[in-house]
Amino acid sequence: MAEGFARRLGGDILEPYSAGTEPVAQINPTASLVMEEVGIDLSGQYPKLLSELPQSIDLLITMGCNVQCPTLPCKFREDWGIEDPVGKPIEKFREVRDLIEEKVAGLIEKVKANKVF
Repeated sequence: MAEGFARRLGGDILEPYSAGTEPVAQINPTASLVMEEVGIDLSGQYPKLLSELPQSIDLLITMGCNVQCPTLPCKFREDWGIEDPVGKPIEKFREVRDLIEEKVAGLIEKVKANKVF
């Protein structure tokens, strides 16, 4: 969801990537559905692992989700501590989606104001 919002809201200044710590076969269908509700199509995306990220990362945002993230070198790091909605009702996915949109918009404003480096 964060990559989708980053592409929509900051694609002109960011090159966003989303990755997880565990392999999965597909993007969560409920996540795709709630993103479609706000006009973002995730069908062109696929689940990636951290090992698939570029070697040079400027901004690293972790979601929390009770997952221990390995240390990746970057210029700016922030953890958003967002609850993982997997296994919860669609309303939780919508709540998380809206929070992620808010966080991504705030991050983009920080980037534009040069407040992250």
